[in-house]
Amino acid sequence: MPFTGAARLASIAPREVGRIRGREIAMVFQDPLAYLNPVMTVGEQIAEVLRVHMDMSRGAARLRARDLLGMVGLPKPGDRLGDYPHQLSGGMRQRVLIAMAISCEPKLLIADEPTTALDVTIQAGILGLIGKLQRELKMACILITHDLSVIAGLVDQVAVMYAGRLVEFGPTETIFEHPRHPYTQGLLESLPRVDEPAGRRLKSIKGSPPDARRLPTGCAFHPRCPHAFAKCSSERPELRAAATARHLLAGRTSRSAVPVRSKTMRPPRIQTCPMMRPSANRS
Repeated sequence: MPFTGAARLASIAPREVGRIRGREIAMVFQDPLAYLNPVMTVGEQIAEVLRVHMDMSRGAARLRARDLLGMVGLPKPGDRLGDYPHQLSGGMRQRVLIAMAISCEPKLLIADEPTTALDVTIQAGILGLIGKLQRELKMACILITHDLSVIAGLVDQVAVMYAGRLVEFGPTETIFEHPRHPYTQGLLESLPRVDEPAGRRLKSIKGSPPDARRLPTGCAFHPRCPHAFAKCSSERPELRAAATARHLLAGRTSRSAVPVRSKTMRPPRIQTCPMMRPSANRS
């Protein structure tokens, strides 16, 4: 039975989840050296995915692995098949992980901090590659990141999470120009801005993130929130429409309750590499 994305994975039998994982939903992790098998060549590891999920022969899987390495931009892909992970650079290892993830042409690709350990120029290449493959393979992509410049340059919609809970969701432009949740506002106000004079002191969010094992009651952000009131410590807010039906907020929806940016204050101008910017016809 093909996976449509409408079912909750927690309610599906383990064997069926195993079929979906890798075939319908794939993931790119932030540290490829930790997730690649150090005693198997990269060619063997890609071919193994194809043999398990696509029922390919050894020969066909090896040829497909070579094509995939070329697709993700590795030079001389045929020679790379016999390399072990430690023989490759960080950027090359990340491209191998991407090749493994897209090998079965999944419907959904989850990229978890895919550029954390890479320098800026390599980051731009990896993000540009993910965007290119997403368009070519027509797959959905969830990008997990702390880098707001990546969010501004790549995605269509933003989900802001705090302590494992969704606090705000909406189109990228709306989130950056009209943030409604105090945590989202704090994140954006902590950014250095190119349209303000040098020497401006950056704002910070007071306090520290909570222990995930002992989350505060009510809204998890209330101990750090400048707009918290009594109910915040006792009632956990649910997502509801904010300014529009596409903009969701966990908390109060009144404009007077949670101030938005001043109309005279432009949204943060975040510089992004041209390779990271989506095409005009993004879906």
